[in-house]
Amino acid sequence: LPRGPLRTGIELRGVRFAYGEQLILHGIDLQIPAGKVVALVGPTGAGKTTICDLVARFYDVNLGRVTLDGVDVRELDLAQLRSSLALVLQDVHLFSGSVASNIRLGSDIPDERVRAAARAVHAHRFIEELPGGYDAEVRERGATLSVGQKQLLSFARALAHDPRVLILDEATSSVDTETETLIQDALKVLLKDRTAIVI
Repeated sequence: LPRGPLRTGIELRGVRFAYGEQLILHGIDLQIPAGKVVALVGPTGAGKTTICDLVARFYDVNLGRVTLDGVDVRELDLAQLRSSLALVLQDVHLFSGSVASNIRLGSDIPDERVRAAARAVHAHRFIEELPGGYDAEVRERGATLSVGQKQLLSFARALAHDPRVLILDEATSSVDTETETLIQDALKVLLKDRTAIVI
């Protein structure tokens, strides 16, 4: 996959998928044009997250194709495919280590880009107030941070990695009202000119 935004987008064509015997997707056709945000809405168990899992190749389709810019995801190098995606979940996964290392996730993103991403999604202010700022120690699962702060960190992480495709899986459903406005504003920055699937 070349760097930069998608050119044509994501397509699911005739996709069928089952977990064991349970058929979840019954021949799905879906086009997500490059640079557009598509929302998947439906009841629990309808297959919304499954569609995202197939795009990221956490599973392979039983039948049909999932393509990025016309290339079947099964033909792409898995590490390259996953590095071109950012997944933001309702339950944010933070690790023991510094705030900056939680944004970098093991990549060599420079300090300026880490800070620029945090500023863009309104995480910079609360990070600077932590003892040690970007070097502040994050406890396992972010025990000392609020739900909203953890979510802003996950947005900063996504933005810093500059993904070609952004997947938001109920990313704002458990946010406290205090940071809701910041979250909504951060989402505008995160989604701008990006191909995105929002559940």
